[in-house]
Amino acid sequence: MNPSNILEKTLRRAKRLIPKSLFRAAQPFYHYALAILGALRYGFPSKKLMVIGVTGTKGKSTTVELVNSILEAAGYKTAVAGTIRFKIGDDSRRNMYKMTMPGRFFLQSFLARAVKAGCTHAVIEMTSEGSKQYRYRFVYPDALIFTNLSPEHIESHGSYEKYVEAKLDIARRVLRSGKPRRILVANGDDKETPKFLGLGIPESLTYFLSATPHVSSESGSTFTFMGTEMRTPLPGEFNLANALGAATLAQALGIDTAAIALGIKNLAHVPGRAETVTLAEDHELAREQDFTVVVDYAHTPDSLKAIYGAYGAHRKICVLGSTGGGRDTWKRGAMGAIADEYCDEIILTDEDPYDEDPQKIVADVAEGIKSKKPDMLMDRREAIHAALSRARKGDAVLITGKGTDPYIMGKNGAKQPWSDANIAREELEKVLKSRASQQKSEPQE
Repeated sequence: MNPSNILEKTLRRAKRLIPKSLFRAAQPFYHYALAILGALRYGFPSKKLMVIGVTGTKGKSTTVELVNSILEAAGYKTAVAGTIRFKIGDDSRRNMYKMTMPGRFFLQSFLARAVKAGCTHAVIEMTSEGSKQYRYRFVYPDALIFTNLSPEHIESHGSYEKYVEAKLDIARRVLRSGKPRRILVANGDDKETPKFLGLGIPESLTYFLSATPHVSSESGSTFTFMGTEMRTPLPGEFNLANALGAATLAQALGIDTAAIALGIKNLAHVPGRAETVTLAEDHELAREQDFTVVVDYAHTPDSLKAIYGAYGAHRKICVLGSTGGGRDTWKRGAMGAIADEYCDEIILTDEDPYDEDPQKIVADVAEGIKSKKPDMLMDRREAIHAALSRARKGDAVLITGKGTDPYIMGKNGAKQPWSDANIAREELEKVLKSRASQQKSEPQE
């Protein structure tokens, strides 16, 4: 048997046998050992690819997809690993792990398969949890895009400062990678950017949406880059920042402006990220939908404010909870307060309670709502249906918190298979059918 397989089995057996308190103390060694075993087993595949990481609190998944789209427009064969999907060449599969980067040997195996498939570039979404558990050790990045930082995962890391440090450690992976070119592209509008620039990565670049001519709307936006007007079909100013970061990296890699513009234009939507939900174009009821339905992952106060602001011209019916029982409890009231400010109607519902009482989570969110009376419908499908039923011409139904999450997580590890977009589409069809039936039964004047 391969020595790495023997050691892996030994580590797993030890994890089961030793007391939990002792294992927690030994976790750094455990995760580090798995990281080096994975790299040894698969032959350090990241040395054979250009590896581009994306990290930050918001915008990671969309920026990954934008970078990938630009690379494909430039003619490269790519691999993508992130919250939304795992892709190698033309083979793309939904991420069903309920984590951005699964542990064990997943990343090394993924990169090895990408090399075997002939990929030249791998774009990886990098998280603070992955950093904390050494999942990116022995992965050698060529470049990193830093999008922004705001408080998140505070219970897990212990403090905001430790959360920031976990993100900085990802950037240090670039500094220490030994790759011929080591590039950092950082959002100059973010207050934490100086900490990333201070690491001394050889090619450190910044981008500033605040200093870039741009026009944003819910139906797409434009910005000027290197003297060229570029258009993204993605809604909102926050997506302009993501596109600008991807374009800045692409320009540093020597990709021509035309390919950058084409790649940004080609990405028409990102699943679960400001994703517009409609019926199929050939559906008999497709033309009956006269209101907007959007599914978005927004799970922090800043991201919730951004998605609500993007649809500022509409009367808004908002469906939300507070993602993750037992974590980031500080943000619940803040999320409620933002909904109170931006939404015309508010429906609070279940998201991922884990072992916490979901009624308590929703009640905590409701404490931030002062000027409106929210409805509390704990069945998430029922909440979505209610929101769609209330929508009238010109309204926007905004369903936030889950995005592409494949499960609703309950007590004792229970998993309810889920897709906000699919459920919203199913309930939208029911609502439109009901309205069409009512119209037919009404007497003609």
